[in-house]
Amino acid sequence: MRRDRVAEDIYTFTSGLYAQVTAGIVLTPEGTIVIDALPFPQETHEMLSFIQERGTGTVRYVINTHYHSDHTNGTYLFPGAEVISHRLCYEILATWGEQSLAAAKQETSALSDVKIRLPCIVTESEMYIHLGERSLYLVPLPGHTQDSIGVMIEGARILFAGDAVLPVPYVVGGDVNATVSSLRIVRTLRPESVIQGHGDLLLKGELADEIDSSIHYLENLAEKVQQLVAKGAPESALEDIDIESCGKSRVPLDGLVQYLHQENLIALYRRLKGQDELGGLKRKPAL
Repeated sequence: MRRDRVAEDIYTFTSGLYAQVTAGIVLTPEGTIVIDALPFPQETHEMLSFIQERGTGTVRYVINTHYHSDHTNGTYLFPGAEVISHRLCYEILATWGEQSLAAAKQETSALSDVKIRLPCIVTESEMYIHLGERSLYLVPLPGHTQDSIGVMIEGARILFAGDAVLPVPYVVGGDVNATVSSLRIVRTLRPESVIQGHGDLLLKGELADEIDSSIHYLENLAEKVQQLVAKGAPESALEDIDIESCGKSRVPLDGLVQYLHQENLIALYRRLKGQDELGGLKRKPAL
């Protein structure tokens, strides 16, 4: 796991075990705010140890940016904290969380101790949290999932974007148009830096180009898939649409983005053909 200090008393933690998942903490004299957790308990335990060493030892809030397990698995390790999320995050975890976790435990023994911890404070719109000298602004950023939210740390102007911002947008089970709209919202927030849900921090000077690149990617992706469907081309024809032709590199996340791109293609194709087998909650998300 990698730890980085991004501003005074604000840290990010990046998983070394799964897909460079990111989480964050905000230390204040009145307690700590945790933004997401990491996929495996051993890494979230490391976050907790750091908080106990550097902070007050008390975690007051945990914010779930969306329901995906790689961001929520570690929430149970903060039993004294109030958990905050979008209302849909609560509903999805309450409905499907135990079933999904049981299946994951069968595949991965390292998750044997994980428990579902449901949010206790939910929102459907903008929300502010004030703790110590810090103010956090929570804003809906749907697209990757319907329940996605971003967390702007005001003053520092640091945005924890969850999976609304990724090296390559991932819309399996999500929505292309909503993702584009949320990327534009991120731009209007004018953050000084953005913590992506996976991968490296984006600085202010990189952000506009990165957002334009992601929007361009999604527009290209949708256009190319629509053209294939209109021609009656088989699903195998998607193999000819490589990630570079849509405007993105296959290098980030140690090459995982190429896999995400392929899943995006298949999901959009099947959706347009009325075969939405990859959408919704019927499959385990890659991110």
